Amino acid sequence: MNKLYKSLVYDMQVSLSVLETTDLVNDAIKVHNLDERSAVALGGLLTACAYMAGCLKSEKGAVSLTIKSNNGSATVSVSGDVNGHIRGYIEGGENGIKGGTLTVIKDDGFYRPFIGACELKCEDVSENLMQYFHQSEQIETAVAFGVEMSQGRCVAAGGVVMQLLPGTSEENMDRAENAMQNFVNAADVVKKLGAEGIMRKYFESETEKSASYLTFPEYKCNCSRKKIEGVIMPLGKQELLKIIEEQGKVSVHCHYCNTDYEFTEAEVLKLFGN
Repeated sequence: MNKLYKSLVYDMQVSLSVLETTDLVNDAIKVHNLDERSAVALGGLLTACAYMAGCLKSEKGAVSLTIKSNNGSATVSVSGDVNGHIRGYIEGGENGIKGGTLTVIKDDGFYRPFIGACELKCEDVSENLMQYFHQSEQIETAVAFGVEMSQGRCVAAGGVVMQLLPGTSEENMDRAENAMQNFVNAADVVKKLGAEGIMRKYFESETEKSASYLTFPEYKCNCSRKKIEGVIMPLGKQELLKIIEEQGKVSVHCHYCNTDYEFTEAEVLKLFGN
């Protein structure tokens, strides 16, 4: 089961998140029939999205992260909401992603969405996410995520995130930095302990002083046939009938859940009350 623990540690000056996303990655592998290299790339970004979605406050909150390679050969895109519904897809990732841009769009439902971006430092999602927080949000953040594959399946995914809150003392900065050294190989620690074990082994004394919250992210797409009907109807009846005349049907593909929605002439006419 996917898990996200959140708490405040070290005199409540450091925000802690511990994630276990193994099932999330395996669901993505199943939906998209991913090779191992693509699974690692998408799995890392899904884990990042699960973390960022867990930080949303508004009931309408949503976040998306997109990586595009410089030469346009690969795209990784993930999206999540305040309910912990996480989904994503990857195109052209079988040869890895070398160079490009990470773009983050966060909408807390209160005002115009925040958009931030940074150049990719490497293929490691942890390094790229730390750079994003430093450059775009000016928040000092330590990230240790990992995805471990074996025979086409994810055997461990997840990791730890620590963010310094305003006014963090140097002593507690050092404590956070020292703690993060335990997660250099994050996937291995997740495999051995799970998120609950990480909280108990490394942070139990801290979480006794402050409440910790547990949520359960899941791979779930928010699309539905009803929503797709709302997407195609603005095209108008005549345009949709023209598409059917040329192609035999109206077809809409959802990249996130790899689902095709198809509409016949009779179904289009019914949408417009005919």
